[in-house]
Amino acid sequence: MNSRERVLAALEHREPDRIPLDFGSTATTGVHVSCVAALRDHYGLEKRPVKVHEPYQMLGWIDDDLAEAMEIDTQGVPPYQTIFGFPNQSWKPWRTQQGLEVLVSEHFRTTVGAGGSILIHPQGDTSAPPSGRMPKGGHFFDAIVRQEPIDDAQLDPLDNLEEFGPIDDAALSHMLSAAREAASKGRFVVGNIGGTAFGDIALVPAPFLKHPKGIRDVAEWYMSTVSRRDYLHAVFSAQCEYALANLERVHAGIGDALDALFVCGTDFGTQTSAFCSVETFRELYMPYYARVNDWIHRHTSWRTFKHSCGAVERFIPSFIECGFDILNPVQCSARGMDPEHLKQTYGDRIAFWGGGVDTQKTLPFGTPDEVRDQVRERCKVFAPGGGFVFNTIHNVQAGTPVENIVAMLEAVRELG
Repeated sequence: MNSRERVLAALEHREPDRIPLDFGSTATTGVHVSCVAALRDHYGLEKRPVKVHEPYQMLGWIDDDLAEAMEIDTQGVPPYQTIFGFPNQSWKPWRTQQGLEVLVSEHFRTTVGAGGSILIHPQGDTSAPPSGRMPKGGHFFDAIVRQEPIDDAQLDPLDNLEEFGPIDDAALSHMLSAAREAASKGRFVVGNIGGTAFGDIALVPAPFLKHPKGIRDVAEWYMSTVSRRDYLHAVFSAQCEYALANLERVHAGIGDALDALFVCGTDFGTQTSAFCSVETFRELYMPYYARVNDWIHRHTSWRTFKHSCGAVERFIPSFIECGFDILNPVQCSARGMDPEHLKQTYGDRIAFWGGGVDTQKTLPFGTPDEVRDQVRERCKVFAPGGGFVFNTIHNVQAGTPVENIVAMLEAVRELG
């Protein structure tokens, strides 16, 4: 099997020739830029600065030479614009606070904030209020909430729809060329067109907008799922119409160059509980996810990818019912997310993409032997019969020892 065939077999719940491996295809399955640089050094690859393709979490782009060394089976097609509202183009050098020289977009523009923090500005416009902050000594950015006073009598759903609309020609051209290039490599291609995630809390503060309006405070948004549900339905309904129209236009150009679409990164689970009830999910979110998934499955061969951290076992039947093919990151450390229970209960109906090793404790703080043991244990549970693509539980974070990352990769390969 080649890489694409291997992942497809797993998603069809057939056992492939070996466990398929993903790193870097999405913004939730990536590797911090410092760890990408360390891996390049470990494998003796050409010394050159790594590109930061996702500046919010400071994820590093995995070039073909490193993908081959790691035996990665996937290829990502990221959105045209970053979460800070600028395209990745015309790369320039930038030095992290730890002294690592990396490459960032020419539109990646920062200023210095209080206490030596680094501030990043929407659309690269330093005259606009900053929308992200990296603390002094930090490794990634946090969104800055810029909530205007809310007057419910004047609140208009259009205020929360400013970021949605028809995909523009530049974004479409980028996606078409990137998807075709990715497909030519023989890997399984995962794309992200944006606009299909309903209520993703990372997007609510709109770090890509200079002066966001509407409900942009995280706590206020969560309260609105109860107190302003009609308002959210109005936002989601209009967003869904834009998404369906954009899907049609993108598919007309890309066709089968994509294998899967990252539909949604909305988190529904905490470490021990959930952000809403199953009833709320089914009433408020599920109708829109179902429409998007239904369109994709009726018109394309793409699989649909759902990301949600936390204790989401209670939602998995609904995820399956509304048409998601893939669940990521499979946070086995959260309450109720026992690997054996997940595999036995849902493993024939949804593919688990992740869960291969814990990134809160084992991978960053364990020994290489502890990493190997957990990887073997998880793969022996998830891999039989297919339905499993190996990845960590969310991104590999800065400070993770390279010997632990290598131990993880070696353990997966030893299992075949």
